[in-house]
Amino acid sequence: MKKTMIDRRSFLQVSALAGGGVMLGLHIPDAVAQGRGGAPQVAINVHNFITVASDGIVTIVAKNPETGQGVKNMLPMMIADELDVDWKNVRVVQADFDDTKYSAQSAGGSTATPNSWIPMRQVGAAGRAMFVAAAAKTWNVPASELTTGSGRVMHKASGKSVGYGELASTVATMPTPDLATLKMKDPADYHIIGHNEPTYDIKKIVTGKPLFGIDVTTPGMLHAVFQKCPVFGGKVVSSNIEDIKKMAGVKQVIVIDRPRITDVVVPRDPGCESGIAILAETWWHAQAARNKLQVKWDFGPNESQSSADQALKAAEMLKAAPQWNIRNDGDADAALKSAAKVVEATYSYPHISHATLEPQNCTAIYKDGKVELWTNSQTPQGGRQLVAETLGIPARDVKMHMTRAGGGFGRRLTNDYMAEAALIAKEAGVPVKLVWSREDDMTHDYYRPGGWQKLTAGVDKSGKLVGWKNHFVSWGDQDKKAFSGSAAFGPAEFPQRFVPNFKLDASVQRLGIKTGALRAPSSNAFAFVMQSFMDEVAHAAGKDPVAFRLELLDAGGPPTGPDGRPVPGMNAERMKGVVKLVAEKSGWGKKLPKGTGMGIGFHFSHQGYFAQVAEVTVSAANKIKINKIWVAGDIGSQIINASGAENITQGAMIDGLSEMMSQEITIDKGAVVQKNYDKHGMMRIAQAPGAIEIHWLKSNNNPTGLGEPALPPVLPAVANAIFAASGKRVRQLPISKEGFSWA
Repeated sequence: MKKTMIDRRSFLQVSALAGGGVMLGLHIPDAVAQGRGGAPQVAINVHNFITVASDGIVTIVAKNPETGQGVKNMLPMMIADELDVDWKNVRVVQADFDDTKYSAQSAGGSTATPNSWIPMRQVGAAGRAMFVAAAAKTWNVPASELTTGSGRVMHKASGKSVGYGELASTVATMPTPDLATLKMKDPADYHIIGHNEPTYDIKKIVTGKPLFGIDVTTPGMLHAVFQKCPVFGGKVVSSNIEDIKKMAGVKQVIVIDRPRITDVVVPRDPGCESGIAILAETWWHAQAARNKLQVKWDFGPNESQSSADQALKAAEMLKAAPQWNIRNDGDADAALKSAAKVVEATYSYPHISHATLEPQNCTAIYKDGKVELWTNSQTPQGGRQLVAETLGIPARDVKMHMTRAGGGFGRRLTNDYMAEAALIAKEAGVPVKLVWSREDDMTHDYYRPGGWQKLTAGVDKSGKLVGWKNHFVSWGDQDKKAFSGSAAFGPAEFPQRFVPNFKLDASVQRLGIKTGALRAPSSNAFAFVMQSFMDEVAHAAGKDPVAFRLELLDAGGPPTGPDGRPVPGMNAERMKGVVKLVAEKSGWGKKLPKGTGMGIGFHFSHQGYFAQVAEVTVSAANKIKINKIWVAGDIGSQIINASGAENITQGAMIDGLSEMMSQEITIDKGAVVQKNYDKHGMMRIAQAPGAIEIHWLKSNNNPTGLGEPALPPVLPAVANAIFAASGKRVRQLPISKEGFSWA
């Protein structure tokens, strides 16, 4: 018997056809994938997105990593609606990482919606066109006379009707139509897009079925923990590993020696650090052994750093001349000198951890110079390259299966845990499942970088904002004028362009921990600073905070950089729309009881426009109760999954409030102090807002994401409400450091 080897794609195609079905392989040309009239999309090639079985059941591939943001619903919903099938007949499968079939397989920056809005609908529309063409050929009638619905093709004139499943074998032999010529649905005809669809895996999630990376098992697998130095860049000098090897369940103990990383501005994911891996029959055996591990470390140069010393140095830097200028419009110094009133304040915010509920983990099998991984990475392509470099093998020899992640928030944009699992598997010669402990996760994160901002603003006699200065103190390399990861202040952040005399300066100091993107990177801190200080200026000018903001938004022109060239940035008209909407819905200006106040904040990030109003009651003991939050958002012309949008926006409020009250990472003797949720708290149910009311302002723009832009305004909205209720101005995070707590 002749044996024929076929790859996975061929197997799926043959399997579908054997059952009378069809798998549609679609290619989206670069020019089409760039989008029409909206933000440019990443060019992609789409293969094997749709499978139609002979019984009419449709299987749709979700190509992007699912981290709880809902893309496993959203992307297939777009395809299914244009394909014209019923959602109840759709089955969704998660794609593996494969850049020969898919591109832009990532989760971050709220990019899934803008990058997929046109291409995913084109996939569905192309599939529908093929079924229509097949029916037209079968019945010998013009395709223009045919309509579709619920996975069927209909010919009104003859009364004929046929299911997609019955046409599947015919469609399998037909060429894919030119996607550029496809006519997609009128939004009025959507029957899936814009509706409520529960999380696709919800039953499996709530019943504890294996879906997540932490659930993966493989034959012969050993469970691993990896003890790294508490100080970033440290190396093992000596340890009691011989004693550890004798402990119950322990199978191997491996010392991993990696080059020390000392660059203050880590240019990319450094991957696997030095440490000691313990492999055992179960994770608990491995963790129990680690608790007995005794290591003498060479801590390296980062041992000397402490948050207290860094804060003192930052205070000195704020008083000194800035190291360099980022933007300088007009003459801020002269404007402030001649201003009728000048307001000055210093704001600060700490490092914080992502603290994902599912700690970092990865399962790896290394064999014959190749590695197979099960990962929940947000950037699998970057992870593949990092693993390949770590192991010294070609990237093509790294195979990755994508699992659902229990939260990402930017932490899984970096792939150090993948590199660790792959290297440990290679060294051990057996399949390895690496799971970080909660303490590992919180003390070896890529933290949201903290910072300080000294702000000065001036208004004229009419209360108009005429000058603004900001000395931004952050982390990085002074000589290179470079910032640490996610620590930069961009030259287009609001209120740049909206103040005629504006100056932004920067100073940096060295930081010996890793920093990176946290949900709405930079914006999650900058919105608090900008919108809180703007509130101070509005009060100093004797103006209503909403009216003051609307007046300021009237003053801005098209987004430009310091050189005057156009840059991506905020559209003032769209922002005014959400500010007016949230003011209207919240009843802004209404009379409130003593001790209760309302505050507003807005912010533009990741192509989304959000404004929020918070109503807060503050007791004499500084106990805070959030009565209600109103949210107004403009993320374009269409909300794809209504229930998903509501869920992720509510979650953004809770996430932002957790950051505001109690989250902080500090360093002592080079090591992170906070190791678990007891010191880096999450908001509890009893502390949550009494209500979160969400309103969408639909605009004539292609849809954009909302997982990130919904978060930033909640911090200043609550901070400004605290001032309105109590007269106490919040200028540092977390606000627990200023004596506030939840009621």
